[in-house]
Amino acid sequence: MSNKAIYAVGDIVKLKSGGPDMTVKEVIKNGIGSDGPFNGNYRCQWFAGKKLDNGVFPQESLLKVNSGE
Repeated sequence: MSNKAIYAVGDIVKLKSGGPDMTVKEVIKNGIGSDGPFNGNYRCQWFAGKKLDNGVFPQESLLKVNSGE
């Protein structure tokens, strides 16, 4: 687990194993509020057809998508 978040809310990421582009919706932190330490996970959202879906993914499983793609 990494102790520093490398992605921010609004960044476009994808799983290293493939799949759709996803938007970082939340940088998950331990404790109450946004003052706690980063716990190594992000909540991301994406469209599966017309349905908005979301899930929690560890930082190590994600890659940033270049804005030029």
